[in-house]
Amino acid sequence: MNIILVSDRLANPKTVALGTRQLSLLLAAWLITPVILAAALFYLALHHAADIDSPYIKSLVLSAQQDQLEKGHAYLQTNLSTMAVRVGQMQAQVLRLEALGDRLANMAGISKQEFQFDKPPARGGAVSSIPSRDLKRSELEKMIGDLSHQLDNQGDQLSVMEAVLMQKSLSKAALPTSRPVETGWYSSNFGWRVDPFTGKNAFHEGVDFMSEVGTPIYAAAGGVVTHAGPSTGYGNLVEIDHGNGLVTRYGHISKVLTKEGDVVLRGQEIAEVGNTGRSTGPHLHFEVRYNGVPQNPARYLGMNG
Repeated sequence: MNIILVSDRLANPKTVALGTRQLSLLLAAWLITPVILAAALFYLALHHAADIDSPYIKSLVLSAQQDQLEKGHAYLQTNLSTMAVRVGQMQAQVLRLEALGDRLANMAGISKQEFQFDKPPARGGAVSSIPSRDLKRSELEKMIGDLSHQLDNQGDQLSVMEAVLMQKSLSKAALPTSRPVETGWYSSNFGWRVDPFTGKNAFHEGVDFMSEVGTPIYAAAGGVVTHAGPSTGYGNLVEIDHGNGLVTRYGHISKVLTKEGDVVLRGQEIAEVGNTGRSTGPHLHFEVRYNGVPQNPARYLGMNG
């Protein structure tokens, strides 16, 4: 592009040649200049609005400030709502841990006065010489996140402890430590003795409780009835499987009050004392077997109390 300059001062016209690059620069300058001027005017209007006595300018400034305040308030409200949700979740976790702690204390036999889960721990200390400071939002969010993670871990750990204590409690409940009859005394102990029928030395696989016919017989522990009825030598027999290889037998009974497959609890009446089978008089023959091997019932009954 050629531009011809004509002037009274010039003897001859002067020609200026502009290439593509020069034209592009001129066009860019022509477009950017109004934008720069508008930005400068807006900057001056905002920072010197107090000195400009113009209702229109002041309304523009107030509108811009109000818009910024609303955006800041919306951002703050969003953050507060997010933190409120997380705090609500942690409150629910704390309530669950309190209830779980109470259950564990009861299962472990710990007094509630020793661990007051419904009260905050007592804390204190002297004023530090190090000056305190306000928490940053990022620090507070990190603390909330760490605390939530810690509550989750502690909840999982307490749940495992509850399962272990429950297992121990169930195992203890399955031990035949409760007397099968409330009255009566040992008329024959566990071990070698003279057989009352043959007069020979024979091994007695249980203990005998001498009681009147009709005396209630109770389950020594909870379990499942695996036999309820006649059995060779025992007369009428009730057998209960307590799990983990433990079985109890109740022989020579007169009346069976349960049937095979029944689930019985410790202390539940299951039969009545009798004189059936290989017996010289009314009594209860009581056995404890572990994996099929006879055990001395007196050792288990001695655990009670």
